[in-house]
This record gives sequence, structure tokens and C-alpha cells, in this order.
Amino acid sequence: MDLFSGTINTLQKSLNYASVKNQTIASNIANVDTPNYKAKDVVFKDVLQQELSGSLTAKRTHPRHIPFENDQNVSFKTIQRNNTVFNHNGNNVDIDKEMAELAQNQIYYQSLVDRLNGKFNSLQTVIRGGR
Repeated sequence: MDLFSGTINTLQKSLNYASVKNQTIASNIANVDTPNYKAKDVVFKDVLQQELSGSLTAKRTHPRHIPFENDQNVSFKTIQRNNTVFNHNGNNVDIDKEMAELAQNQIYYQSLVDRLNGKFNSLQTVIRGGR
């Protein structure tokens, strides 16, 4: 039985993304002075499209039609930024950009936690009989 129609699962995936993004940003900041280090970034890979396609059902009207599948496990990936060089030592970590992304990611993470807490509080209210 799905209590929240997939909301908890979506919030979990989003928290996983925010956690990996935070680790990646921390790694970039830690390597700001490492020669030839290339900054990494975590990007969504059509997450919205995957979520929308997960709720839609495709009907195959011919056996040769391609089956409609949704890859639930992979929603983001880590890429390396190779197209820029900011420092004379080959490093491309922009500390100001990384700090701004870190702050933005922390706000995003906290909003997800607040939303998850709201879902659990709703469940707790129902279990207590509305009290």
C-alpha cells in the first residue's frame, strides 16, 4: 500500500541527489588548489521526464513497438567540467561559484527535509486520530 502516492519515494530520491551534490561541491572546494584538478558537477538526467513517464502507461498496439520502460534508479549523474580553466595550474574550480552552489544546495536540502517532516507529521496526526 502506498500511503503518499510516491511522494516519500520522490523526496528520498531528491535527498539522495542533494547529498551527492553536497559531497561533489565539498570535493571541489577541497581541491581548489590542486594542480590540473577538474571540477565535477552533479546534474539531473531528465528527472522530470522520468517522473512524468512513471505515472503514464504506454500501450503497445503492435509487437514491434519499443517497450515503454522507466529507469527508476538513475536520476542524476556526476560529470567533469573540462571546458574551462580558471587558474594558471590547470585547475578550473571557481570558489565563489562553488560556495554559491553549496548555499543553494543546503537550502534545497532543508526544504526537502521540511517537506518530508510534513508528510510524517500528517501520518502521525492520522494515527493519533486527529489530535
